[in-house]
Amino acid sequence: TATHQLNPERYVHTFKDLSNFSGSINISYRYLAGTPLPRKRYLTIGLSSVKRKKGNYLLETIKSIFEQSSYDELKEIAVVVQLADFDSAWCEGMVQDISQKFAHHIIAGRLIVIHVPEEYYPVLDGLKRNYNDPEDRVKFRSKQNVDYAFLLNFCVNLSDYYVMLEDDVRCSKNFLTAVKKVITSREGSYWVTLEFSKLGYIGKLYHSHDLPRLAHFLLMFYQEMPCDWLLIHFRGLLAQKEVIRFKPSLFQHMGYYSSYKGAENKLKDDDFEEESFDIPDNPPANLHTNMNVFENYEASKAYSSIDEYFWGKAPSTGDFYGIVFEKPIKISKIKVITGTEDRQNDILHHGALEVGEKIVGSKKGRQCTTYLRLGEFKNGNFEITDVEHKVLFDINCMRILVTKSQKEWLIIRSISVWTS
Repeated sequence: TATHQLNPERYVHTFKDLSNFSGSINISYRYLAGTPLPRKRYLTIGLSSVKRKKGNYLLETIKSIFEQSSYDELKEIAVVVQLADFDSAWCEGMVQDISQKFAHHIIAGRLIVIHVPEEYYPVLDGLKRNYNDPEDRVKFRSKQNVDYAFLLNFCVNLSDYYVMLEDDVRCSKNFLTAVKKVITSREGSYWVTLEFSKLGYIGKLYHSHDLPRLAHFLLMFYQEMPCDWLLIHFRGLLAQKEVIRFKPSLFQHMGYYSSYKGAENKLKDDDFEEESFDIPDNPPANLHTNMNVFENYEASKAYSSIDEYFWGKAPSTGDFYGIVFEKPIKISKIKVITGTEDRQNDILHHGALEVGEKIVGSKKGRQCTTYLRLGEFKNGNFEITDVEHKVLFDINCMRILVTKSQKEWLIIRSISVWTS
C-alpha cells in the first residue's frame, strides 16, 4: 500500500522542482560489455543485479528476454544490465558468463553491461532507520534505490520507452508486441506508469522522457523507503492517481531467494501467462447499456484491458450492453467473461451475443437496425472464433443481450475483440 507518507512540508520545494529535473546525473559509467547504442530503440529493458547469497537468476532472466522475443522484436529492444555489486571479482565473473552466453546479442548492439564505481555512491552507513528496519536492511534498500537511479540515468536516451525488471524474472512470449499494443491503445491519454505485473517494481513501464525525473527522485529519497513505494509516490506526484495495470501479466518472478541476505521470496504473480498472451485489438467504439449501473462501474470498464469491470444491478429480459464501433470491422474472435472470483454468482446466467450492421441515428444514439445472433452464454462466458467466416457483413455493432431476468447483479469483467 502507498500509505507510507513522505513528509510534504519538508519536501514541498523539491516537489515543485521535480519538473526541472531534466538533466542527467553527472556520473561515469564503466562499460563491462557492449558499446554505446548506434540507434534509438523502441524499448529499453533495465536490470540491476548484485551478488546473492543463494541462487543467481540473472543469466536465466537475460535468456528469457531474448528467447521470448521474435527476430523483428529483437531489433526494437535494448537490454541494459547494471552489475551493482562492489565486489569486483564477482562482477568480472558475471561479465565473463554473460559475454560467453550472449556474445551475438552484445555484438548486435542489443545488450550492454555497465557498472558504476563505488565512489559515486552517497553515504550508505548510519542512515535513518525508518519502519524500524534493521540497519543492514536499510543499507540494502537504500543502495538499491541508488542502483536504480544510476541505471535509469544511463538509459535516458536509448529508446522511447523503458521497462524495469528485476534480475530474477521470466518473460511471456512476444511481450514487446503486447506492450506496443497497450501503448498504442493509450494514445492520447495521460499516463506516467503502465504496469505489466503486480509484483514490486517488475514490469513498470515509463516514457523515457520521465527517466531523468525518476532518477533524481530516487536519489533524493534514497534512504526514506523501498523503491517500490517510491515509485508509487512518483506516479502520484505526476498526477496519475490510479494504477494502470494490464492483465494477463507479462513478467513473472522466478527467484526463490531474495537478493537481500538470501531470504526466501516465493512471491508469484497469479495473473502471469507465459504462452497464451494474446492481447485483443478492441477497436475504438462507443459503449452503452440500459442496465442500472452500480456506482462508477460504468460500461467502458468492461471493454478495456485494464483490470476493472462493468457492474449492473439485477438485469431483466431484453436488457443489453451495446458496442458501436467507430468504423465497420471484420472480426476474427470474440471473448466475453462475466463474474469475478469474489462474485462468482454475478454472471450472465441467460444471455446471447449478437453482431449488427446498418447504423442509424445521430452520433450519440447510433445503433444497428439488423442483428445476427452468434450464440448463447455458457456458465457466464462466451467465446467464438472464425467470426469472419460466419458473418458475411462488416460489423458495425455488437451487443450482449439478457434473455432471462435474474435476481443476481451482473459483472462483465472483460470483452475482448480480435479483428482480422
